[in-house]
Amino acid sequence: MRSVVDDAAMGRWEGARDLLAATGADWDRRIFRLQVLAEVGVRLRFADTWAKAEPRSHHALALLANVQALRAMIAGRSAGRALMEDAWSTCRAALKVWPQDVAPLVVMLALLRTHAPDRKALSHVWEEIKQRDPWNREAHHEVVTYLFPRYHGGPGEAAWWAEEQASAAPNGLPLAVLPLVVLAETHRARQEQDQRSYGLTIHPWIECPHINRVLERWWRYRAPSPHACFADDANYLAHALSFANRHIEALEVFDAIGPYATHVPWSYCGQARELFLRHRAWAYSPPRRRHH
Repeated sequence: MRSVVDDAAMGRWEGARDLLAATGADWDRRIFRLQVLAEVGVRLRFADTWAKAEPRSHHALALLANVQALRAMIAGRSAGRALMEDAWSTCRAALKVWPQDVAPLVVMLALLRTHAPDRKALSHVWEEIKQRDPWNREAHHEVVTYLFPRYHGGPGEAAWWAEEQASAAPNGLPLAVLPLVVLAETHRARQEQDQRSYGLTIHPWIECPHINRVLERWWRYRAPSPHACFADDANYLAHALSFANRHIEALEVFDAIGPYATHVPWSYCGQARELFLRHRAWAYSPPRRRHH
């Protein structure tokens, strides 16, 4: 992946083509790799060049859709409207070439969240994804984000949907983390709205029942080979355990994370790097020192 990104930064797209071809229908890895390549391609032209060179390549079209969607999001709701329509058209073109592909549909969810909050279109795209990959992690995260109050959801709607999806998902899937994602977002929003009376002395992780469900439904049954966004999900769990003062249990999660800290959700409670390092140190401290 590193060498492909380096090649892409120099305008070469052949490495991306080979990587995506080798990824095949592993939707988890495919979506992740497309997103990483899109971050590189948003201000470069290698994705555009590749799509022009191979206009019938479903890999090239899927990458271009991700790039165009990211450009539309950066431009904003009004200025990015035309870019959004281009991205939507590219998604449809990609699906015509490879109808089974989940990646363009996930891009469509992101576009609906950012530019066109159409519930009917959202339901249609969601049903298409469910037919192809019913437990797709990225698709679930896109929908739950759409349902955040700061986007297009009503009070409590995201929490209800996240809990429903987490309880329905088979054991071992990271969808169990969805309620923790909503919890962290709720905390962030409350801090933003009421900085004086609501702070870190009042937070939702103490005696939070979702933590045990994540441990029991995902962590204990997780696959030996981590999924593409393992670091993101593991950081949500380590963060929740840490703020619940369950540092002994957090140690195993920090072990699995290694050096791969993520900005969110730590940044919702202060300085992300400082909080991660502090709570990791507490997890690794001897019991007597930890108690002190």
